[in-house]
Amino acid sequence: MNDDRNEQDGVSRRRALQIGTAAGAGAVLASALPSGGAAVAHAAGPGSFKAGGFARPEASVRPRFRWWWPDGHVTPAEIRREIDQIADAGFGGAEIVAVHHSIRDKSVLDPANHGWGTPAWNAGVEAALDQARKRGITVDLTIGPAWPAAVPSITQDSAAAVQELAYGTVTIAGGAAHDGPVPEPAVEPEEGVEARHLVAVHAVRLDAANTTRKEIGLARDSFQDLTAKVKDERVQWTAPEGGEWVLLSYWRRGSGQLPESGPHSAPESVVVDHFSRAGTKAVTDFWEERLLTPKIRRLIRQAGGALFEDSIELETQSLNWTPDLPAEFEKRRGYPLWPYLPVIVRNDENPVYAYEASVTSHVRHDFWLTVSDLFNEHHFAALAKWAHSLGLEYRAQPYGLETDAIQTAAIIDIPEGESLGFKNLDDYRALAGGRDMGGRKVLSSEAGAYQGGAYNTTWDKFLRTMGGAYAAGLNMTVLHGFSYATAPGVVWPGFAGFTPYNGGIGFSESWGPRHPTWRHVADVSTYLARVHQVMQAGTNRIDVAVFRQKGYTKTGSGAGWFTAKGVPLGWTHQFVSAPILELRSATVSGGRLNAGGPAYKVLFVEGDRFSGKECTLPLATAERLLAFTKKGLPLVFLGDWSVATVPGVAKDGENEKLRSILTQVFAQPKVRAVATEDEVPGALEALGVRPDVRYGTGSTLLNARRIDDGVDYYYLCNGQHADRVKPPVAAIDHEITLTRTGGKSIPYRLDPWTGEVEPIALYTADGDQVTVRVALQPSESAVIALASGRAPYATKSEAAEVRPANGNRLTIRDTRPGTYTTTLPGGRTAQATIGELPAALTLTEWRLQAEDFGPGKTPAETTTTRHDLTLDELKPWPQIAELADASGIGRYTATVELGKEWPGAYLELGEVFDTCRVTINGRRLPPVDVINPVVDAGPYLRRGTNTIEVEVATTLNNRLRVADPGVYGNASRQNYGLIGPVRLVPYGEAVIKSH
Repeated sequence: MNDDRNEQDGVSRRRALQIGTAAGAGAVLASALPSGGAAVAHAAGPGSFKAGGFARPEASVRPRFRWWWPDGHVTPAEIRREIDQIADAGFGGAEIVAVHHSIRDKSVLDPANHGWGTPAWNAGVEAALDQARKRGITVDLTIGPAWPAAVPSITQDSAAAVQELAYGTVTIAGGAAHDGPVPEPAVEPEEGVEARHLVAVHAVRLDAANTTRKEIGLARDSFQDLTAKVKDERVQWTAPEGGEWVLLSYWRRGSGQLPESGPHSAPESVVVDHFSRAGTKAVTDFWEERLLTPKIRRLIRQAGGALFEDSIELETQSLNWTPDLPAEFEKRRGYPLWPYLPVIVRNDENPVYAYEASVTSHVRHDFWLTVSDLFNEHHFAALAKWAHSLGLEYRAQPYGLETDAIQTAAIIDIPEGESLGFKNLDDYRALAGGRDMGGRKVLSSEAGAYQGGAYNTTWDKFLRTMGGAYAAGLNMTVLHGFSYATAPGVVWPGFAGFTPYNGGIGFSESWGPRHPTWRHVADVSTYLARVHQVMQAGTNRIDVAVFRQKGYTKTGSGAGWFTAKGVPLGWTHQFVSAPILELRSATVSGGRLNAGGPAYKVLFVEGDRFSGKECTLPLATAERLLAFTKKGLPLVFLGDWSVATVPGVAKDGENEKLRSILTQVFAQPKVRAVATEDEVPGALEALGVRPDVRYGTGSTLLNARRIDDGVDYYYLCNGQHADRVKPPVAAIDHEITLTRTGGKSIPYRLDPWTGEVEPIALYTADGDQVTVRVALQPSESAVIALASGRAPYATKSEAAEVRPANGNRLTIRDTRPGTYTTTLPGGRTAQATIGELPAALTLTEWRLQAEDFGPGKTPAETTTTRHDLTLDELKPWPQIAELADASGIGRYTATVELGKEWPGAYLELGEVFDTCRVTINGRRLPPVDVINPVVDAGPYLRRGTNTIEVEVATTLNNRLRVADPGVYGNASRQNYGLIGPVRLVPYGEAVIKSH
């Protein structure tokens, strides 16, 4: 109730934050943020941080959009309008990309005059950058139309075009002769590819001993190079007696790949070679000549964000290739590729032939390591340098091939993952390891894409998908996505980049004003911005670096014990690869690897999970590990390393030298070797290594820690490692122990939904450890900070909550009457009594005013039809005849009489679909946590008549079922609305009076 003081005990009524109960989760933010703001703490002063910046995050940390344009079919006026819409909704920018998968009839498009890179396109880009400049947000520019990187200035036969190596084969009996054309490629070239170059011709005898379930065995010692015998694409050769032989030809040619769902330009764009200087130069030359007008160059300096490169999906039915690959392989690996090419070639992305297993896996390792080197040097590093010259950062999704994405994450400015393609949180942790060791700050994600999710995706689903990823290192969200308003041939509710898709419901939402939930979207965007702000503060702190012989991601491959059993106990980990340990940041100080952050406490090494857990280690890496542990870094090895080998093909004596170095490593006092995963925790204990966060028992709680200017920030989420985990995540309520940098720091919580800050008033402290209690619903998040300050607190209480109050006092709060004992620092006890409380009240009678969204006069226009209803019970819209196929906004209004026996109350909304806002007696409440929709109504209620209004916004799914049945007619109705039960749950408060 909004009386100034409680008549019983004089406690001041103010809105306050709770962790995991009524009003959502909270934490503290860093001193680098602007001062002033909404701190509600009654502390002596949290001088080491300032709350205003947390309440009002800057544009740089706000979430962003993929912004899908139908190529250059845009107008500057509409572009400016959409920039305003994005900024007004609390987003920090957008990434322009030419995408129109939804338009199946490409004849309605005009790539010559309105394609990517035309003057019409450039006019739209200029308008976007200029309006973004005015609104204080930024615009990212995608490297080409759709993906992968492509330009219209080359052909499929150009030297700069993406390449493949196709093989051909014939089988020849021993003693038989071949006199004729070399074998034709096993796979026909893609349409438009005409040129081809014969690279080599080999002969190898078949060997059943090396045959596997999927690969045909070859005898390595039988290899013959027949290339010198070839003339005019013919070869004459007689197979030696005995067995059967394969005659192999290798043809280099363009793979013919075009960007997704073209054409986007005229002539049509062609994907570039990602492994050569020529491919990168084709991109930069086209930009310099056609895209970077003087005005765009100037505006990039003012409002440009990043050059962005989407999925590296270099698709071929043969083998990814580049002309210089054989020479680069020999230079980098120290032996020629040619004798091993038979076991490298592929058909339909799969290897065809094999030598003995150990040789085959090791030479393939060397091949893809060489490709990775070229990819990183000629593509990623070169483009990053070029982007910087323009005033842009470089953001990219550096995976999709068998290359070292961890290393790439240390090269580019902003590595990016994706919620749709990543299989679990370890996929994010791989990129985060490279980011942190490379000294970068941001790891972004293409977020919220769902198969079949068009116009039925809820913000509840989105937040449940992304919550755990922030604990794995994610700290920027790029929503997938926001579509330009209209395009040729589309219908209501306007153009959408990915729906319809193949005639049916597409994937991913087209967020924007067409959505009913857009009315509430600023609540969500600001929540995400506050989470980003915390997760970008200072530097990361991670317990364990897990060494990965192959730096892949988007694989779902985890870290054994640490993923399965360590994370539920509070451990955090990231992945590093061999190049990461060669960085200047890879130094040991105070027993930590990269002590400035992520400050790994231990390096864990196991067998190669992508090669049957074979115990391999590069020689240079073994030498680095020996140096690291001699300086005090603990190491744990899992597996039998007595016969360890280098990952690639060993030079003479190389494996013996590796084993000699490992013998020295294992003799060091800070090293433990274990045979099984169950022995890992014992090894960590013996080394004296503990996690920064401890739960005591297994929990679904995920955590991340960052440190900035002496303040420790902890993001917590009751989440899961991957989708569809069984059993599902349940609510948690248990203590957690946090590590503090400052010996006298106290815990604060910050509510990312409201921006409010207050000290936590119930905790224990011992040295550098602070223990608090956390209660979170599934997928709910919280943020806690340990910072300097003074505030009264208790160490134990029988009451549900202990809260700070005015006058340096403490109060208890509970929904049950009674006398509660609270223990204060030093062991003193105090009691406080909460008097009788009324029974909880369920609100069943409501007036509902619904705005039903429907098609307007144009595809981009929406009309609304109003329905006024009286409900004697809450039920989903499909169960209300007038709203069975409606989508839109519903305003639920109830009145309730409250007497003086109501000291305060929580408003529990129960089930809500999807977003909502609450108004009580004409006063808007702070944003409602979508995951746990419970609010503190106490400051807003009054004695007598109270009017409670809940505004609910839906998806467009139910309306589209009938408005566009050819696409959406098979969709199930979603249960929209305020479904409840809605309850007012009274609570009492009382001042703690010390004995």
